[in-house]
Amino acid sequence: MDTVEVASGDEFDGCVIWLHGLGADGHDFEPIVPQLTLPEELRLRFVFPHAPVRPVTINNGVAMRAWYDIFSLDRDGPVDDKGIRQSASILEALIEREHARGIAFENIVVAGFSQGGAIASHCALRFRHRLGGLMALSTYLPLQSTLNAEIKQGAQSESKDLPIFVAHGEFDPVLPMQLGLASRDAMIALGFAVEWFVYPMQHAVCPQEIDDISIWLRSCFQ
Repeated sequence: MDTVEVASGDEFDGCVIWLHGLGADGHDFEPIVPQLTLPEELRLRFVFPHAPVRPVTINNGVAMRAWYDIFSLDRDGPVDDKGIRQSASILEALIEREHARGIAFENIVVAGFSQGGAIASHCALRFRHRLGGLMALSTYLPLQSTLNAEIKQGAQSESKDLPIFVAHGEFDPVLPMQLGLASRDAMIALGFAVEWFVYPMQHAVCPQEIDDISIWLRSCFQ
Protein backbone atom coordinates (compact mmCIF):
# COMPACT_ATOMS: atom_id res chain seq x y z
CA MET A 1 0.00 0.00 0.00
CA ASP A 2 1.38 3.36 -1.08
CA THR A 3 1.27 5.88 1.76
CA VAL A 4 2.31 9.39 2.71
CA GLU A 5 4.06 9.65 6.07
CA VAL A 6 4.58 12.67 8.28
CA ALA A 7 7.00 12.01 11.11
CA SER A 8 9.98 13.46 12.89
CA GLY A 9 12.68 11.41 14.55
CA ASP A 10 13.13 7.67 14.68
CA GLU A 11 11.20 6.74 17.84
CA PHE A 12 7.46 7.12 18.27
CA ASP A 13 4.90 7.01 21.04
CA GLY A 14 2.10 6.22 18.65
CA CYS A 15 0.69 6.36 15.16
CA VAL A 16 -2.36 7.84 13.44
CA ILE A 17 -3.52 6.15 10.23
CA TRP A 18 -5.80 8.64 8.45
CA LEU A 19 -7.91 7.70 5.39
CA HIS A 20 -9.05 10.28 2.84
CA GLY A 21 -12.42 10.62 1.15
CA LEU A 22 -13.69 9.72 -2.31
CA GLY A 23 -11.60 11.10 -5.16
CA ALA A 24 -8.86 12.52 -2.94
CA ASP A 25 -5.54 10.89 -2.04
CA GLY A 26 -3.14 10.48 0.85
CA HIS A 27 -1.91 14.06 0.56
CA ASP A 28 -5.37 15.45 1.33
CA PHE A 29 -4.98 15.64 5.12
CA GLU A 30 -1.20 15.91 5.22
CA PRO A 31 -1.33 19.73 5.76
CA ILE A 32 -3.46 19.30 8.89
CA VAL A 33 -0.62 17.74 10.90
CA PRO A 34 1.18 21.03 11.70
CA GLN A 35 -2.19 22.70 12.33
CA LEU A 36 -2.80 20.27 15.18
CA THR A 37 0.05 21.96 17.12
CA LEU A 38 0.69 18.81 19.11
CA PRO A 39 3.36 19.04 21.82
CA GLU A 40 6.88 18.10 20.72
CA GLU A 41 7.11 15.45 23.40
CA LEU A 42 4.18 13.58 21.81
CA ARG A 43 6.01 11.73 19.06
CA LEU A 44 3.47 10.53 16.52
CA ARG A 45 3.84 9.08 13.05
CA PHE A 46 0.99 10.05 10.71
CA VAL A 47 0.28 7.62 7.89
CA PHE A 48 -1.97 8.72 5.03
CA PRO A 49 -2.66 5.85 2.61
CA HIS A 50 -3.83 6.28 -0.97
CA ALA A 51 -7.06 4.43 -1.77
CA PRO A 52 -7.02 2.06 -4.76
CA VAL A 53 -8.14 3.43 -8.12
CA ARG A 54 -11.45 1.89 -9.17
CA PRO A 55 -14.52 2.72 -11.29
CA VAL A 56 -17.23 4.48 -9.28
CA THR A 57 -20.75 3.75 -10.45
CA ILE A 58 -22.39 7.04 -9.44
CA ASN A 59 -19.66 8.89 -11.38
CA ASN A 60 -20.56 7.11 -14.61
CA GLY A 61 -17.93 4.46 -14.00
CA VAL A 62 -15.04 6.93 -14.08
CA ALA A 63 -12.02 5.49 -12.28
CA MET A 64 -10.76 7.41 -9.26
CA ARG A 65 -9.31 6.77 -5.84
CA ALA A 66 -12.08 5.17 -3.82
CA TRP A 67 -12.17 2.83 -0.86
CA TYR A 68 -15.25 1.15 -2.33
CA ASP A 69 -17.80 1.61 -5.09
CA ILE A 70 -20.95 3.65 -4.60
CA PHE A 71 -23.82 2.14 -6.54
CA SER A 72 -26.49 4.70 -5.69
CA LEU A 73 -27.22 7.80 -3.62
CA ASP A 74 -30.24 5.99 -2.21
CA ARG A 75 -29.41 5.38 1.47
CA ASP A 76 -31.46 2.18 1.38
CA GLY A 77 -29.91 0.97 -1.86
CA PRO A 78 -27.26 -1.75 -2.36
CA VAL A 79 -23.81 -1.27 -0.88
CA ASP A 80 -20.42 -2.54 -1.98
CA ASP A 81 -19.93 -5.08 0.79
CA LYS A 82 -16.95 -6.68 -0.97
CA GLY A 83 -15.18 -3.36 -1.56
CA ILE A 84 -15.72 -2.22 2.03
CA ARG A 85 -14.26 -5.43 3.40
CA GLN A 86 -11.32 -5.35 0.98
CA SER A 87 -10.39 -1.83 2.07
CA ALA A 88 -10.89 -2.76 5.72
CA SER A 89 -8.32 -5.51 5.10
CA ILE A 90 -5.93 -2.90 3.69
CA LEU A 91 -6.34 -0.83 6.86
CA GLU A 92 -5.84 -3.92 9.01
CA ALA A 93 -2.60 -4.63 7.15
CA LEU A 94 -1.41 -1.06 7.79
CA ILE A 95 -2.21 -1.46 11.50
CA GLU A 96 -0.26 -4.71 11.59
CA ARG A 97 2.64 -3.00 9.79
CA GLU A 98 2.78 -0.25 12.41
CA HIS A 99 2.71 -2.88 15.14
CA ALA A 100 5.60 -4.68 13.44
CA ARG A 101 7.46 -1.36 13.40
CA GLY A 102 7.28 -1.27 17.17
CA ILE A 103 4.04 0.53 18.04
CA ALA A 104 1.62 -1.21 20.38
CA PHE A 105 -1.91 -1.72 19.09
CA GLU A 106 -3.31 0.46 21.88
CA ASN A 107 -1.16 3.33 20.59
CA ILE A 108 -2.52 3.19 17.02
CA VAL A 109 -5.40 5.52 16.19
CA VAL A 110 -7.38 5.02 12.99
CA ALA A 111 -9.10 8.01 11.43
CA GLY A 112 -10.96 8.84 8.28
CA PHE A 113 -13.04 11.42 6.46
CA SER A 114 -16.21 10.53 4.54
CA GLN A 115 -15.53 7.22 2.72
CA GLY A 116 -12.29 6.88 4.66
CA GLY A 117 -14.19 7.34 7.90
CA ALA A 118 -16.57 4.55 6.94
CA ILE A 119 -13.62 2.17 6.50
CA ALA A 120 -11.96 3.37 9.71
CA SER A 121 -15.18 2.82 11.66
CA HIS A 122 -15.82 -0.59 10.12
CA CYS A 123 -12.29 -1.75 10.94
CA ALA A 124 -11.74 -0.27 14.40
CA LEU A 125 -14.94 -1.67 15.89
CA ARG A 126 -14.17 -5.17 14.60
CA PHE A 127 -10.39 -5.33 15.02
CA ARG A 128 -8.95 -8.22 17.02
CA HIS A 129 -7.05 -5.86 19.36
CA ARG A 130 -8.20 -2.77 21.19
CA LEU A 131 -6.78 0.21 19.30
CA GLY A 132 -5.79 3.63 20.55
CA GLY A 133 -8.87 5.31 19.16
CA LEU A 134 -11.29 5.85 16.28
CA MET A 135 -11.83 9.24 14.64
CA ALA A 136 -14.80 9.32 12.24
CA LEU A 137 -15.23 12.63 10.40
CA SER A 138 -18.28 13.50 8.29
CA THR A 139 -19.05 9.86 7.68
CA TYR A 140 -21.36 6.97 8.54
CA LEU A 141 -21.15 3.44 9.87
CA PRO A 142 -21.39 0.87 7.04
CA LEU A 143 -22.68 -2.70 7.21
CA GLN A 144 -24.44 -2.14 10.52
CA SER A 145 -26.54 -5.29 10.16
CA THR A 146 -23.48 -7.49 10.73
CA LEU A 147 -21.71 -5.27 13.26
CA ASN A 148 -22.94 -6.80 16.51
CA ALA A 149 -22.12 -10.37 15.48
CA GLU A 150 -18.70 -9.40 14.12
CA ILE A 151 -17.78 -7.37 17.20
CA LYS A 152 -18.13 -10.56 19.23
CA GLN A 153 -15.27 -12.03 17.20
CA GLY A 154 -12.91 -9.12 17.93
CA ALA A 155 -11.36 -7.26 20.83
CA GLN A 156 -14.49 -5.20 21.56
CA SER A 157 -16.63 -8.18 22.60
CA GLU A 158 -16.08 -7.51 26.31
CA SER A 159 -14.23 -4.18 26.53
CA LYS A 160 -16.01 -1.19 25.01
CA ASP A 161 -13.46 1.42 26.14
CA LEU A 162 -12.24 2.31 22.65
CA PRO A 163 -11.97 6.15 22.50
CA ILE A 164 -14.27 7.35 19.71
CA PHE A 165 -14.45 10.83 18.18
CA VAL A 166 -17.39 11.34 15.81
CA ALA A 167 -17.87 14.71 14.09
CA HIS A 168 -20.16 16.04 11.40
CA GLY A 169 -21.04 19.24 9.60
CA GLU A 170 -24.46 20.63 10.42
CA PHE A 171 -25.02 21.65 6.79
CA ASP A 172 -23.41 18.67 5.04
CA PRO A 173 -25.12 18.22 1.63
CA VAL A 174 -23.13 15.11 0.71
CA LEU A 175 -23.66 12.98 3.81
CA PRO A 176 -26.44 14.60 5.85
CA MET A 177 -25.77 14.98 9.56
CA GLN A 178 -28.51 12.45 10.30
CA LEU A 179 -26.16 9.73 9.04
CA GLY A 180 -23.55 10.77 11.58
CA LEU A 181 -26.17 10.86 14.33
CA ALA A 182 -27.38 7.40 13.37
CA SER A 183 -23.82 6.07 13.47
CA ARG A 184 -23.24 7.63 16.87
CA ASP A 185 -26.48 6.15 18.22
CA ALA A 186 -25.61 2.70 16.83
CA MET A 187 -22.23 2.76 18.59
CA ILE A 188 -23.80 3.92 21.85
CA ALA A 189 -26.43 1.18 21.62
CA LEU A 190 -23.60 -1.36 21.39
CA GLY A 191 -22.06 -0.01 24.60
CA PHE A 192 -19.40 2.38 23.28
CA ALA A 193 -18.82 5.81 24.79
CA VAL A 194 -18.79 8.28 21.89
CA GLU A 195 -17.66 11.89 21.90
CA TRP A 196 -19.95 13.71 19.46
CA PHE A 197 -19.12 17.03 17.79
CA VAL A 198 -21.19 19.19 15.41
CA TYR A 199 -19.81 22.13 13.44
CA PRO A 200 -21.48 24.86 11.33
CA MET A 201 -19.97 23.62 8.08
CA GLN A 202 -20.71 21.52 5.02
CA HIS A 203 -18.75 18.41 3.92
CA ALA A 204 -15.42 19.70 5.15
CA VAL A 205 -13.09 20.18 8.11
CA CYS A 206 -13.06 23.47 10.01
CA PRO A 207 -10.53 25.15 12.37
CA GLN A 208 -12.57 24.43 15.51
CA GLU A 209 -12.73 20.77 14.54
CA ILE A 210 -8.94 20.67 14.11
CA ASP A 211 -8.55 22.14 17.60
CA ASP A 212 -10.91 19.52 19.04
CA ILE A 213 -9.07 16.73 17.22
CA SER A 214 -5.80 17.97 18.73
CA ILE A 215 -7.24 17.86 22.25
CA TRP A 216 -8.74 14.43 21.67
CA LEU A 217 -5.52 12.98 20.24
CA ARG A 218 -3.57 14.14 23.27
CA SER A 219 -6.08 12.35 25.50
CA CYS A 220 -5.63 9.12 23.53
CA PHE A 221 -1.90 9.06 24.32
CA GLN A 222 -1.96 10.14 27.96
